[in-house]
Amino acid sequence: MVAAILAETTAHCKWIGYTSQLSEALISMAIRVFEPQYMKIGVLTAALQELTPRDVRDKDPDRAIEEWLDFARELDVDCIQLSAALHPTETDVPPEAMLDPVANTLDLRQPFDKTRARRVEAAMKASGICLSDIAYFDNMLHHDPDVRKKKMDFMLRVFDAAAMLGASAVCGFVGRNQQHSMDQNLGDFEEHFIPLLKSAKERGLSYRVEQCPMPGWTTGDNFHNNIGYTPGAWIALHRICEKHGVGDQFRIHYDPSHAILMGQDTRSLFQYLKDSGYGFLIGGFHVKGQVIDAKSVSAWGYGGQTLERGDWIDGKPSENPADHLNAWKKQVILCEHELPGTARHDPLAYLQNRSVDWLDHQLAARELLPLDAANTFLIVEHEYPRARIQDRERLKPILKGSIAFTRRIDQAAACMYALQNEVLSAQEIPVQGVGRQAYRS
Repeated sequence: MVAAILAETTAHCKWIGYTSQLSEALISMAIRVFEPQYMKIGVLTAALQELTPRDVRDKDPDRAIEEWLDFARELDVDCIQLSAALHPTETDVPPEAMLDPVANTLDLRQPFDKTRARRVEAAMKASGICLSDIAYFDNMLHHDPDVRKKKMDFMLRVFDAAAMLGASAVCGFVGRNQQHSMDQNLGDFEEHFIPLLKSAKERGLSYRVEQCPMPGWTTGDNFHNNIGYTPGAWIALHRICEKHGVGDQFRIHYDPSHAILMGQDTRSLFQYLKDSGYGFLIGGFHVKGQVIDAKSVSAWGYGGQTLERGDWIDGKPSENPADHLNAWKKQVILCEHELPGTARHDPLAYLQNRSVDWLDHQLAARELLPLDAANTFLIVEHEYPRARIQDRERLKPILKGSIAFTRRIDQAAACMYALQNEVLSAQEIPVQGVGRQAYRS
């Protein structure tokens, strides 16, 4: 009898020990380590176009890259997005007609060869600054075959340089054939842009489309002059790409300033992509804001100024290229670009889609997109008109402040995401409050 009781007691004790161990194991499994993942912060080199004077860099093109890498180190960034453009002597658009004159920090009048690549790689190693990608923004669907070929040939040189420097992507526009309807431009895309994406695929690159509608590209009435301007269009273009085996080459370099221009907000836009099964399209970010002028919206609406702009003289487009800059009143009458951190904190404007809510931008990216945050680039693009200073010492603290703001906003979002969606979630502890919701702004 005693032996039976002793055996039962022993078995019971073993069961208690087992359940205790099991309980400890379950508790251990529920504890998620706090590990926020921060994005890489960079800057587009067009922020300071004349860092290296043109008479110097025209003779020694890669010196401009070396000096920008040194400057980038002083700005405390992780990487640069290298700006490429047709040289001012070769472009079809006069500088005086451009809202934001482009910078050819990467000079490709001559092809980028192995000798040049080694020089740039040595400068990157010495500075500790990496390359996110190379950016060339132009109209790749131009209606003139000769002009289009010139741009395409230049883009192929950009591809070659990117591949030599170990970049995985380039960034640019699609553009628009001004002589065709938007539907007809899908055919132009298939005929002219798909071969470009095939060339990118051969080099192991993806092409990230920035979604600016480029309203001022023409003195005509068209507002959407880059057909890759919004999620509905991205999806239509991606379907064409998939049909030709280059779906993986077509990606989006998302810029929230353009969403604000078109009355969209980042969270709703990302939610739409997720709901549609296309969240994977976002491959990188320009961090540039937009501050809407509510009074001008009242005057003109979101189509911008449509008449009496000054780009037409005597009933026809002006013969003076400088007058063509007035075509940008379709946009600039409504809003002004923000360098991140230079606009006031304005919760009402965030809810009205009249300014970028940077914290929610970074939260929405993590919550709604299938991103590898630690390997995603946030590129500061400086186009705030009143701070477009071509003086290194004056611009340096402005850029440095904006970059520091961008880094800390991303860090705050990363910490919130990790705490709420990983640590608390693992222990089944609810997150408090409601937060911003898609489709309700």
